[in-house]
Amino acid sequence: MFDIIKSLFIPKNCITAVVDGELMPLTSVKDEVFSKKLMGDGVAIKPSKGLVVSPVFGTVTMLFPTKHSFGITMENGIQILIHIGLDTVNLNGRGFNKLVDVGTKVKIGTPIIKFDELLLKNNEYDMTTMMIFTSCDDFNLDFNNQGKAIKGKTIVAKYKRKE
Repeated sequence: MFDIIKSLFIPKNCITAVVDGELMPLTSVKDEVFSKKLMGDGVAIKPSKGLVVSPVFGTVTMLFPTKHSFGITMENGIQILIHIGLDTVNLNGRGFNKLVDVGTKVKIGTPIIKFDELLLKNNEYDMTTMMIFTSCDDFNLDFNNQGKAIKGKTIVAKYKRKE
């Protein structure tokens, strides 16, 4: 109930952070697929904690078998790909726990993935987490990519339908 009340204070055309940490431009990510925006535009967050949540009201439409990446589709059709860490696919799911399944309806702040911060740090993985907007051609997006991020609270993107 508290999550629903909290989300009422976030304007409907806003998308929130998926993890606590430090916001950064996508162009600063140390992987060209993301930094050159080959998958789409978005923002990145250097996480300070290992819990990844839904940034919006929507449906989980994809969950990679290795649990390092998932997709959410909003009712308006905007699709967001969340990719947790760089090269974390190589772990084959070790260190990641999924908390929902594909088809789950989620709201802002719903826990999606928990990752083992210590295991990933000890194995020297860069845990920068990307939020990539893969299907938003009908919308203009304005990104916030600086400052502290608080999962489910900090607004990382605003959108409006193109005219």
